[in-house]
Amino acid sequence: MSDSEPIPAAPANAGPSSGVEAGAGLTPGTTAPETVSTAAALPAPALEIASGYAFTGPALDLGALVWDGQCLPDAQIRIPLGMLNRHGLVAGATGTGKTKTLQLIAEQLAAQGVPVFLADIKGDVSGISAPGEPGHRVTQRSAEVGQEWRATGCPSEFYALGGIGPGIPLRATITGFGPVLLSKCLQLNQTQEQSLGLIFHYADQKGLELVDLKDLRAVVTFLTSDEGKQELKTIGGLSTTTAGVILRALTAFEQQGMGDFFGEPEFDSSELLRTAPDGRGLVSVLELPAVQDKPHLFSTFLMWLLADLFQDLPEVGDVEKPKLVFFFDEAHLLFSGASKAFLEAITQTVRLIRSKGVGVFFVTQTPKDVPSDVLAQLGNRVQHALRAFTPDDQKALKATVRTFPHSAYDLEELLTSLGTGEAVVTVLSEKGAPTPVAATRLRAPESLMGPIDAAALDRTVKESVLYPRYANAVDRESAYEKLTAQEAETQARKDAEAQAARAAKAEKAEKAEKAEKAEKAAARGSGGRGKSEEDESVVEQVVGSGIFKSLARSVGTQLGREISRSLFGTRRR
Repeated sequence: MSDSEPIPAAPANAGPSSGVEAGAGLTPGTTAPETVSTAAALPAPALEIASGYAFTGPALDLGALVWDGQCLPDAQIRIPLGMLNRHGLVAGATGTGKTKTLQLIAEQLAAQGVPVFLADIKGDVSGISAPGEPGHRVTQRSAEVGQEWRATGCPSEFYALGGIGPGIPLRATITGFGPVLLSKCLQLNQTQEQSLGLIFHYADQKGLELVDLKDLRAVVTFLTSDEGKQELKTIGGLSTTTAGVILRALTAFEQQGMGDFFGEPEFDSSELLRTAPDGRGLVSVLELPAVQDKPHLFSTFLMWLLADLFQDLPEVGDVEKPKLVFFFDEAHLLFSGASKAFLEAITQTVRLIRSKGVGVFFVTQTPKDVPSDVLAQLGNRVQHALRAFTPDDQKALKATVRTFPHSAYDLEELLTSLGTGEAVVTVLSEKGAPTPVAATRLRAPESLMGPIDAAALDRTVKESVLYPRYANAVDRESAYEKLTAQEAETQARKDAEAQAARAAKAEKAEKAEKAEKAEKAAARGSGGRGKSEEDESVVEQVVGSGIFKSLARSVGTQLGREISRSLFGTRRR
């Protein structure tokens, strides 16, 4: 956003005035909103709201309260650090500042020693690793909200799914991913998802490790072969047709280049819980621009990371600060077309992972993008502006208003008049009760609001201690190799059996021939001999007679003449 961009004016009765993206100021010639310098001077409704955010323990500073068109820097809107594991929602229309809100929260968490994981869908979050750039808009915004702004970058690691794009390759094994999440990637229906679960069960029973896509494809191919069809009967409920559908889906999935995401070494999700040597939390950024056209894949992969953390982390109950805060960007992609089993798994994970010290923030456009069972678990809300241009937009606006506690604001009007970098906030207090709804002008992030250059990003990746551990894929013996060897062994056995059968047949024929000859010889040595000898004596008498010899000479002479004529061109006269 350039300094010359105009700032939309807020309606006089809209509560907060329209602002600009966190860190933005006013255009030349405009007057900054009036600020109130002391808490005692706050209007009664604003004072009541501000008192709901007067926490005594560690907290994150979001910004300053906006009331009746005034930004009140003495009324700071905050989130208690200990309540970040109660999950949250950051919502708003495109371009309203959701990404900068993520950056603002993430850098403050890191500063307080809390590791952060966030997905960089568009490639503009990498700047969190570098100090921000001072400027007129930053100065203006920090003055409005009472912020002491200092350019500060966060210790960061960068990851990429399967090594596609810049980042440490992040992979998962097929077994680790599991049939439910994989079904989401393959876009299988519920019946096919259940069948895929049976295939996983069969592979486990037979000791066939499913590491990458070729392993799973080999198992399905075997089960649809003549030899494997008998195995289908042992796992029940899996038809040859369904197995064929799964096989085709796997083949298409791999042809799209998705095979790189599955394999070894599998990423250890505990790497996300690390802190920097100076005690600050490490910010793990998953770079996704190279695969942003595969939304089902990366949203499901993020869910796998969360589920893997859930499986590995111990129960800790309520803690003073979270072990990790996980930002789930473009969350609507995760829930779109999800099966019942998938939604149940998400709901259970979100509900239970709180007690393991992990907070989850879903980032999407409207709260209705998140299923109600999941939305009910999200205690902290940062709602940016919504649009109401169409009937569907208006329905979404009304639905969003109903999800907030009772408010002194006209929320339906307020949510359509918020400026970029402004939001409606309600969080859980230190006692776990919802705070009053507060229109808030957000602080400016202190890290770079934009991407770092490619060379700096590549250098950060290569210098990471994790790069040698995960950079190169490993292809060990697993289901594919075992089934290939089994197939070769089976074929060799069949060839040996066929060769033995041919040899036995030849031996049998030879024995039969010998038996027949022996039988004939025996027959000649028995009573049938008289007639044979009599026949032979008659022939001998005829051949030895003079008439026969004279006839033979005559025929031979005639035949000789005919051959001589033919050879030398002579003709009979």
